[in-house]
Amino acid sequence: MTGSDIPSSFRLAYVPGVTPTKWVRVWHERLPHTSLELVQAAAAEAPGLLAGGGADAGLVRLPVDRDVLSAIPLYTETTVVVIPKDHVATAAEEVSLAELSDEIVLHPLDDLLDWETLPGRPAVERPATTADAIELVAAGVGVLLVPQSLARLHHRKDLTYRPVPGAPESRVALSWPEAEVTPDLVEEFIGIVRGRTVNSTRGRAATPPRPAKDKAKDKAKDKAKRGGAGGGSGARQKPAAGRKPQAGGRAGGQSGKRGKPRGR
Repeated sequence: MTGSDIPSSFRLAYVPGVTPTKWVRVWHERLPHTSLELVQAAAAEAPGLLAGGGADAGLVRLPVDRDVLSAIPLYTETTVVVIPKDHVATAAEEVSLAELSDEIVLHPLDDLLDWETLPGRPAVERPATTADAIELVAAGVGVLLVPQSLARLHHRKDLTYRPVPGAPESRVALSWPEAEVTPDLVEEFIGIVRGRTVNSTRGRAATPPRPAKDKAKDKAKDKAKRGGAGGGSGARQKPAAGRKPQAGGRAGGQSGKRGKPRGR
């Protein structure tokens, strides 16, 4: 894909907590003439945005409808509990689900974790968003379990977090609309997130194979050169290294001239 075949821009959706910075930097290095537009979308809205053509690809949270979208899982996030800095649980490096049994565990409507049974005690009302739930944690109303990236995104000086082993986890994936042939720029971004080199056979910067006719021409040229060097033109060859040329005449080393008769 070269010249006018390259689209002028590529739209990449991403959900809160996902940081595409390192991949965007590589994109600009490899495709400096194709702009990359970032489109932020809520986790619940991102699949619909992709399916509707609002972005060419997206960094989303699984699951997605595989009949509509293709997806490549990238990584799984650690689940943490967000707590006030003066909470007793800060004394430990991690918190078990059992240790949350007496806590009010907030469950926002945009929760990203697939709970069978939410630990702890439920709040009177569910916060509308994770951001609202963070405010309630800061007010001392309860605690909140989220993917670690969201705890960092909503960082506050009066709050901290601890890993919670055994809690459901959130998986992040690269996704794009399902199609028989993956668009070239999507393939480019797949290569970037998978760490392919610029000369990968699936990358647009890979060196194309030489045409067969060019190979045949080179072969003919090489053959002609070898023929000229092999003595076919009748040119006198140099003696082999380490051997002196003979003066001529018979093999015994005599000259071709008749010698004087020996005296009787």
